[in-house]
Amino acid sequence: MQTRWIILFVLFFARTTMAFQFQSIAALSPYIVESLALRLLDIGLLIGLYLGPGVIVATLGGTVGTWFGDKRTVVASLGLMVLGSFAVAFAPGFGWVAAGRVISGIGGVVINVLMTKMVLDWFIGHRVSTALGIFISSWPLGIALSLLVLPLLADLGGLAMAWNGLILLTVVALLLYSIIYRSPDGSKPAPAKITFSALPWASLIQAAMLWGLYNAAFAMLFGFGPLVLLDRGLSTSAASSLTSLYMIFGAVGIPVGGWLADRTARPYVVISVSLFSGIVLFPVVLIAPLWSLAPLLCFGGFLIGLAPGPIVAMPGQILPEASRAFGTGVFYSIYYALMMVAPPLAGAVADALGAVDVAFLIGAVFMAAAVLSLSLFRTLRMRESAV
Repeated sequence: MQTRWIILFVLFFARTTMAFQFQSIAALSPYIVESLALRLLDIGLLIGLYLGPGVIVATLGGTVGTWFGDKRTVVASLGLMVLGSFAVAFAPGFGWVAAGRVISGIGGVVINVLMTKMVLDWFIGHRVSTALGIFISSWPLGIALSLLVLPLLADLGGLAMAWNGLILLTVVALLLYSIIYRSPDGSKPAPAKITFSALPWASLIQAAMLWGLYNAAFAMLFGFGPLVLLDRGLSTSAASSLTSLYMIFGAVGIPVGGWLADRTARPYVVISVSLFSGIVLFPVVLIAPLWSLAPLLCFGGFLIGLAPGPIVAMPGQILPEASRAFGTGVFYSIYYALMMVAPPLAGAVADALGAVDVAFLIGAVFMAAAVLSLSLFRTLRMRESAV
């Protein structure tokens, strides 16, 4: 029992490091622009390069994990994150920074896929939604720590000290995982041959669509929230602060939602409460009195944050152990594809209509589409159980 939670801590630490590394460019952007004479366009490209390859790399990572084993693949992926950190730290110009981001991002995407699978391996039948909720909350924690720690290091010792701190963190994550992680007792090595027909494709696609649509909707508020609230008459600082409150309370809701799903044994109810909260919250924020926005966004963010744990546990309900790595890779590939398309689509529609508020209405539509995916997943599961 204790070993299971130690393993979760190791995986949590590694994924927090991934989020820390992902956010490092944004956190240090003023220093990077000055040091390498980059444009804001370059900074945006460097941010996107980290997760950009995810559509392809996620499935490939699951495949490689099936062929060579989870631990070897994750050790190699963490090694890529270390290598990418060195490339960025000692880059003489934009090209080397871009290469370092791609190298780091490939490693980060693969550990995201395989470590999710590892949590499923260790916790299936043992509070899996709670464990996944804790694991997923590492992402906002890593981003927040990056924004807090890296600028402080740069102020103390320049950009070099900040990059050295990032290198040290990735090395620690690599060593910690290499030394401590092991497969659960009784686990069977996956077969080298992947049988595509053996995957429950219909159910897996609906679970992935649900995860992608949920995240796309969630992103509408933290992506476009400051602009929407500014348009409603708030100051720039107030709009940013309220958006931050939404993120903070959403992060708090993630492990709570996992715990509730396990405690009540009603994961679909927890997910539904979260999705319907989003459907209501997005349009209400556009018309609610300004004085009510802070409590509304805090409470709404918390409720919307309940869903991730039980959603990411859904592949564990349908994937046999032998195909779990590959199936989780497919799950994340669909997620990354939706996350690449949804925000630009919302921005384009808002631009065409000349109203940034439309982004929030699109968020409500995404949440409604996620409800449909959840319903289809449950229908498919009932049919499978009846066979």
